[in-house]
Amino acid sequence: MVSRLAALAPQPPVRRLVGLDVARCLALVGMIATHVLESRTANGELTFAHELAGGRASALFAVLAGVTLALLSGGREPLQGGDRRRAATGLAIRAALVALVGLGLGELETGLAIILTYYGVLFLLGLPFLALRARSLAMLAAAWVVAAPVVSHLVRPALPERRWESPHFEQLGDPGPLLSELLLTGYYPAVPWLAYLLAGMALGRCDLRGRALPAALAAGGAGLAILATTISRIATAYPQVREAIFPRSPDLGRDEFLVLVSGSQHGTTPADGAWQWLLIVSPHSATPFDLAQTIGSSLLVIGLCLLLVDLLPEAGRRTVAVLFGAGTMTLSLYSLHAVLRTPDVWPAEEPDTFIWHVLVVLAVGAFFIAIGRRGPLEAVVGAPGRALRRTTER
Repeated sequence: MVSRLAALAPQPPVRRLVGLDVARCLALVGMIATHVLESRTANGELTFAHELAGGRASALFAVLAGVTLALLSGGREPLQGGDRRRAATGLAIRAALVALVGLGLGELETGLAIILTYYGVLFLLGLPFLALRARSLAMLAAAWVVAAPVVSHLVRPALPERRWESPHFEQLGDPGPLLSELLLTGYYPAVPWLAYLLAGMALGRCDLRGRALPAALAAGGAGLAILATTISRIATAYPQVREAIFPRSPDLGRDEFLVLVSGSQHGTTPADGAWQWLLIVSPHSATPFDLAQTIGSSLLVIGLCLLLVDLLPEAGRRTVAVLFGAGTMTLSLYSLHAVLRTPDVWPAEEPDTFIWHVLVVLAVGAFFIAIGRRGPLEAVVGAPGRALRRTTER
């Protein structure tokens, strides 16, 4: 069946990198896993799914957003002058529409921390950097990994108290706290998360075809993730550091400490916490080591996906393009997944329904690839940019 669909599917555009679509699909499936599957085992340890995808899937999603931003603004050669201004205008409209979709999903009873409004803000923060090339973007990303968490730790105590909910339309009536959450205190704070976007933009300014660069990305990403984790583990091995982080548990052992910080921090470290919090590696903590580790894991996945697809014969690439077609319409399918998580919509909210969520998004993605159509939300949010490009061509 898959091979038949692959044969019928339109040939992917010459410039499209199917490996990036595979990575996007994996990011989507990873986020679904963290939403649906249990996070802890009966003895309190992280489950395999959350150990693997917790914090990493959404980071991969954000790094790939940076790749998209770069590709839509010229790819290896940044657009100049009026072309760049038109591209930035189209991207700003796209960002606003994505944020509106996120606010709409925030109105639903999904039980999820909806990422899309943060995602739209993140796109807007990336626009001033469209003129930069790969080297400058990579250097800026590295600096941002260190500086942004420090700035966040300094300013968050003075910001409005966080509301533990997804952004929704009603919050527009009180924009101060909403902006505070979107930028610094919420589930996916855009200021530290700009490190992901900048890293992805640096990738998008490179020639990702062939095998040399993807192999280097995979190796370098693995090395970065291991290095960040190792340094964090060494730093937090000192009892004084653990006591500063958890002052109410002065005799906390190293293993107990690692169990406590292994789960999600829901976006940030405690606003009133000690500076030693910045030494941890923990999902959704936005510390320097967390950002470095998840950027590394994202580079590993992207590099492997590009490399493995490039190794396939043409028929294999077309089959993969269908199987992982969900990666071409992650906005639509993430939104569909969120709707499926509401109480009155199938399937039931149980861990064993994970396979149904995955099958739905894979089937819908394969269908749209087979008929040669964009995802519905992708068509809507991309329309302004396409219209501006047609104006330029005329």
